[in-house]
Amino acid sequence: MSLGAVFLAELAGTAMLVLLGCGVVANVALTKNKGFNGGFLMVNFGWGLAVFSGVYVAFASGAHLNPAVTLGIWASGAKEFVPGVPVDFAAILVYIAAQMIGAFIGAVACWLAYKQHFDAEEDPANKLGVFSTGPAIRNNGWNVTTEIIATFVLVFVVLLFGKTPSGLGPLAVALLVVGIGASLGGPTGYAINPARDLGPRIAHAVLPIKGKGSSDWAYAWVPVLGPIVGGILAGLAFMAYAPAFAA
Repeated sequence: MSLGAVFLAELAGTAMLVLLGCGVVANVALTKNKGFNGGFLMVNFGWGLAVFSGVYVAFASGAHLNPAVTLGIWASGAKEFVPGVPVDFAAILVYIAAQMIGAFIGAVACWLAYKQHFDAEEDPANKLGVFSTGPAIRNNGWNVTTEIIATFVLVFVVLLFGKTPSGLGPLAVALLVVGIGASLGGPTGYAINPARDLGPRIAHAVLPIKGKGSSDWAYAWVPVLGPIVGGILAGLAFMAYAPAFAA
């Protein structure tokens, strides 16, 4: 498989992930929508199904859709991302670049789908909340800690999926994301993916959204650093844990 094919798959899969994921937030948060006030659990399930769709779209590249997953696989000591694509700096760069661009595209598509509702929404915080995460209680140190823990769970369990005979594939990952949101998503809105947060935040900053307010760049580093650290720690933990159960 070529790096060009990897780029295309990751871009398309991440765009689908973010379109559907940000879309469920828009449906719940923007006041003129039929799904308004649908609740956090609706958001959790929406993001899980967004992951389910994105994984199928990006199956050819291994469907990372997330720099934390890519870096977690690297930290786990894997030799190839998919057959024919070695784990090296060039491949990591291609995966992450595609994920970032795909996330931006997905966020723009979400804005287009909800354009009239963004225009009608009076609260800038609701508009930003469609694109990016924000903490329930703002404390950067603890917010980073939450993102590290939640992303560790995501990447560690995803790596273990590859070592088990369940065969559930995308459904297992989707249910994992729902579970993380329901269990650990409350403090920060669970970015657990630097591309998912940063790409849409950039879109929020550059799109001509009526009355959009600040993009909250003071917080933007938290949902980038936390998932990166959590993903790498998960890869290292997997490298130590998995061989103990090898046949």
